[in-house]
Amino acid sequence: MRLRVSLLVAALLIVTAAAADDVRPVSQTEMLKRIERNDPATLIVDVRTPEEYAAGHVPGAVNIPYTHLPARASALAVGGDKDIVLYCQTGVRAGRAAERLRQHGFTRLLHLEGDMKGWLEKRLPTER
Repeated sequence: MRLRVSLLVAALLIVTAAAADDVRPVSQTEMLKRIERNDPATLIVDVRTPEEYAAGHVPGAVNIPYTHLPARASALAVGGDKDIVLYCQTGVRAGRAAERLRQHGFTRLLHLEGDMKGWLEKRLPTER
């Protein structure tokens, strides 16, 4: 019994690590470069609440709260040939959003390093 539990835990850790590898980090510097060149191959998705988004967001980001992603995944599929950069305030919701998008077959997922908190700490540009 103990061996089964250990094997199950090991299998879950491997699956979790593999899922985390599906989302590549993108640095704030790289994100800023993509924004400055208006990169058509990048879709920036702010998964925070509409209120948080309205208070300030990464330039060019669209707001789709992570709780709305299952219903709006088809809208993102139109840009299927794009990198989808996800961010929230600290990273928790962006991770959940990535999992939901993976379940819908998205593979070009990136996570903004530092999320909005880090973006603001570096005093990078925002929009309202």
